[in-house]
Order: sequence, then structure tokens, then C-alpha cells
Amino acid sequence: MNKFIYFLFCVSLFLLPGHVSAQNVTVDAQIDSVQRLIGQQAKIKIEVTANSGSRIVMPTFDKEIVEGVEIVHKAEPDTQYLNDRKRMEISEVYTVTSFDSALYMLPAFEILVDGNPYYTRELALAVYMMPIDTTNLDSFFGPKDIWHTSLMWDDCKESFWLFIAFVLFVSAFVWVLVRYLNNKPIIRIVKVTPKLPPHVVALNEIERIKGDDKWRVAGHSKEYYTELTDTIRAYMNERFGFNAMEMTTSEIVENLMRVSDKDTIKELEELLVMADLVKFAKFEPPMNENDRNMVSAIEFVNKTKAADVEENPQPTEKKIVNKRSARSKRILLASVVLLALAATALLVALIMELYYLLA
Repeated sequence: MNKFIYFLFCVSLFLLPGHVSAQNVTVDAQIDSVQRLIGQQAKIKIEVTANSGSRIVMPTFDKEIVEGVEIVHKAEPDTQYLNDRKRMEISEVYTVTSFDSALYMLPAFEILVDGNPYYTRELALAVYMMPIDTTNLDSFFGPKDIWHTSLMWDDCKESFWLFIAFVLFVSAFVWVLVRYLNNKPIIRIVKVTPKLPPHVVALNEIERIKGDDKWRVAGHSKEYYTELTDTIRAYMNERFGFNAMEMTTSEIVENLMRVSDKDTIKELEELLVMADLVKFAKFEPPMNENDRNMVSAIEFVNKTKAADVEENPQPTEKKIVNKRSARSKRILLASVVLLALAATALLVALIMELYYLLA
């Protein structure tokens, strides 16, 4: 019965004239529904129409329109121009709610137009409790016991990977920090293997050719003389400084005449001429001739090798000292700061994840 009286009263207010006007000013207030359940929202719209250029001051509220009716949201004022912009209409919409069941009387809203007050009509808002079906009490159940569930991998996998990432970043931070604080120069010991003298390289290569049995088989003379003369040419290139690899036999002999005697050059010239015949004329010399030419190559190297040269130089160690540059220090310091920030962020995320997991 009380609800019915409330409803009739609200409807009667809602059907009253909806605006107040004076001269050229019109004000109005509307509510989209006079009945709401607890917690439901209603919209109140305040409108004012006046001449363009009028100074209009709309009503202001803190958090409530009246005690018990809270303001959830206030929309931005909407301005529309009418009659070729001679008139303007300003409207504001308030979203309100209430959490106490009662009949609320909303007082008239005061609007100032050019300093003159104008008042809207009063509004009503009836707020009801959620109706309870008392005829079917068996449909209501009491509180349930707390269910304790075991942790699953899907529940804690994010915490696990956050922990792994945190450990990795902390390890990297400690390593970079130690590198930054340890300002000692970096010392490296490099083992330097000296280059063998040209005659040693040539004699070793001739010894290799000598131990290869394939050149003793008929039809392999070209490969034999090619390897042998290439070895001698490479030796002359290193020993005397002219590019024997790209020279003809006559050019080689002409260059050797400036640095060696005729007897030494004669045997080498015979070797080079024989090699040209084998490679270009397909000549097959006898086996004893091949052996003689190899002996000639060995004697040429031994007669023309540099004096006072250590044949088996020992490796030496060289100390290289690298001082840390200012740029590397700046890079290390920036890395320390970034890793510290990243580790801190991961720690905060891990703590929050564990808090929500265990709460």
C-alpha cells in the first residue's frame, strides 16, 4: 500500500508542468524515471533556454543532490543555437543513484541568467528495496563452506617465470657491477709464433714432395715439376724480393744474375728448362733426371739461403694491456642502472603476483 501511494505521488509530480519561464528565459528539469531499485541509476536533465549572449550559471553540486542521492557522473554541458542563433539552449545531464530505500524530494534547481535567478520544478525519486519472495523460503540456501583448492601449474607459472627472470637479471647486475667497480686494465698474454725462414719452408716442402710416391709413376711428371718449381719460385719471392711466380725462366735467370753466381744459377736454369718442357711440351724425362733436378733444387736453396738466420725460432709471448676507456665505463654504468631498474620492476611484479596468488 505504501509503495502504491509513493508511486501515485511521484507520478503526480512528474505530470506537473515541466518548465518555468519568465520573459525570454525558460528553465526545465526532468528525470527519466521516478522509481528505481537500490543501486540502479537515474538521469536528471536540466535545460535552460535564453537569448544568445546571455550569461548563464548552472547549478553546482558536490557529491550529492540531496542526502542519500549520490551523483555518479555529470556530463559536459550541451549548447544548441536556435532561430538563426538568436536563441540558445543549454542542457546538463546528471547520473544519480541511491543505496537507501526512501522517497526523495529533489528541490527546485536555481539557474542564474544575467544575474537573475530562475527555478525549475521539484522532482521526486522513489527508491525501493529488492522484493523478496517470502512464500518460497526453501529456495534460499545458507552460506557455503570455504573450498580449498590445490595450486595448479597454470596458477603459478607466471610467478615461476618472473622468479627465473629476476634471478637472471640480478646475476647480470652483479656481474656488470663487479666489472664496473674493478677498474684494473685488461691484460692479455698472446703467444706469437714467428715466421719460418724462407729456406726452411722451401726445404720442408721439397721433403714433402720427395716423400710423395705418386710422381714416380709414369704420367705424373707434370704434377711433380709443377710442385717443385712452384716451391722454388715461392722461395725466390721471399728470399730475393722479386715476383718469380709470374716470371718466365729467362726473366728469373736475369734477376738471379744480380744476386748469385753463375754456377749456382746454371743448375737451377736446367731445372726450370726441364720443367717447361714437361709442362708445355709433354716431355717425359727419365727417373734419374727427376732425382737430379730435386737435388739441384735442394742445393740451390742451401747455397742461396740467408746467413745468420735462426732456422727454428721459438714462439714468444707478448703482453697486451688494454686500459678501459671512458666510453666503456659509461656503457657499464648505464648497464648497471638499467639492470637495477629491470630487477626492481621484476621484484615488484613477483611480489604482487605472489600476493594475489596466496591471498
